[in-house]
Amino acid sequence: MNRKYFALILATGTLLLTGCGKKDGVRSTIAASKVNTIGVNSYLWRASLDALSALPLVQADSSGGVIVTDWYINPSAPGERVKLTVSILDQDLRADALRVAGSRQVAQNGQWVDAPLRAATVQKMEAIILTKARDLRRSAIAG
Repeated sequence: MNRKYFALILATGTLLLTGCGKKDGVRSTIAASKVNTIGVNSYLWRASLDALSALPLVQADSSGGVIVTDWYINPSAPGERVKLTVSILDQDLRADALRVAGSRQVAQNGQWVDAPLRAATVQKMEAIILTKARDLRRSAIAG
């Protein structure tokens, strides 16, 4: 067999085999943080729906990444109601890809009057959603 021909076959085989390295594991781990068959990060979407499951939903747009709840009255505080809007802003699973906004009203003289919503309430809801999303991702990668 000709040495040049043998060297060409050996070099071609080496090049083909270098693509079979361990990069696939890294690529699938990175891609797992960008799962978005619904238009937004699916982990953030599922975690948001789960975190808001006790509240009545007015809108849930998976392609735009917006979830809006209706007014919710906690039975332990009947003179107060809260409404939340969750926006998923990116396809990546990151803290800045999630925004929670809310409104609060209190009952006064038979009317609902706007009242400030504590910033800690919004921050706590964001933390709950992010924790759930990370847990979902961890389960998907491990499973």
